[in-house]
Amino acid sequence: MLVIRPIRASDFDALMLCAEASGHGFTSLPVDADLLQGRIDNSLESFAKKVTEPGPEGYLMVAEDVETGEIAGTTGIEAAIGLDNPFYSYHLTKVVHSSRKLNVHNIVEVLTFGNNYTGTTEICTLFMRPEFRGGLNGKLLSKCRFLMLAQFPERFADVVFAEMRGVSDDEGNSPFWQWLKDNFFNIDFTLADYLTGIGAKGFIADLMPKLPIYVSLLSEEARAVIGQVHPNTRPALRLLEKEGFSCRGYVDIFDAGPTVECLRHNIESVRHSFNALASVREHSSAQDYLISNTDFAGFRATAAKAAVDHETNQVVISPAVADALNVKEGDQLRLIAMEG
Repeated sequence: MLVIRPIRASDFDALMLCAEASGHGFTSLPVDADLLQGRIDNSLESFAKKVTEPGPEGYLMVAEDVETGEIAGTTGIEAAIGLDNPFYSYHLTKVVHSSRKLNVHNIVEVLTFGNNYTGTTEICTLFMRPEFRGGLNGKLLSKCRFLMLAQFPERFADVVFAEMRGVSDDEGNSPFWQWLKDNFFNIDFTLADYLTGIGAKGFIADLMPKLPIYVSLLSEEARAVIGQVHPNTRPALRLLEKEGFSCRGYVDIFDAGPTVECLRHNIESVRHSFNALASVREHSSAQDYLISNTDFAGFRATAAKAAVDHETNQVVISPAVADALNVKEGDQLRLIAMEG
């Protein structure tokens, strides 16, 4: 059984292992000891804070195997992005060039540089080690964040978004970045991605073209990957699309991977989650649920069999599940039914 919990100071080595396994293009998990330690420290402080509105808090969690204690993966939420460090993106839009006199009407696409997601909530840092993938583990790692959004709405913004990793090869080469590099930069994609991950974003403001870029001027290879995801990211994108997330034309400034968003109250798992009181005993239900406790600082979530009685507002969970969630008889839980 995997349980999602807030990261601890003792999880540093496990987080570094996840960072090393995540590969190129995973900006929120760079292989940098100082940055990872900083993210852990910020998360510890954020979980302990009294919050009435979203701010620069970052909530980092891990999936722990309750039997072995091994860390299977990590997932996180940034409460309000771009308040302390600028958050950049490109917006893909259309411009009409028209002349009645010449009978010309052209619709062209442009990429506009901006900070439109400032102040919104980002779900991020989703990574599961390969040996733990399968079953409901991936859904647990992704959807547990929506139970947190539903239970503690005051901590998060109305708009929630996620950056999807764009197309790059095994060496970390991005066709989109290659065009930017040839025309505006002189550094490799892996270095640019790394610098962004550690918060050294000054070079972006200094060197990134400020005027809109006509997509037709890009190389064929660069145009082909705008809004496309890395093969390893497709399962995560499908999960978010089922939750109601969609791309409104925003893409990453380095690899042009899509950014998907949804209003918090419209996220499927937020809309359909519900509270019930724990009844702890063995049972024979075959229904899978994603279940969390309602203690923010001591947040726990897991995927397990449960039996829900909506008339009495009770949910029967096994003693093992109760132990994993740190709950007892009569405690309030939040649940969402899960498909196999």
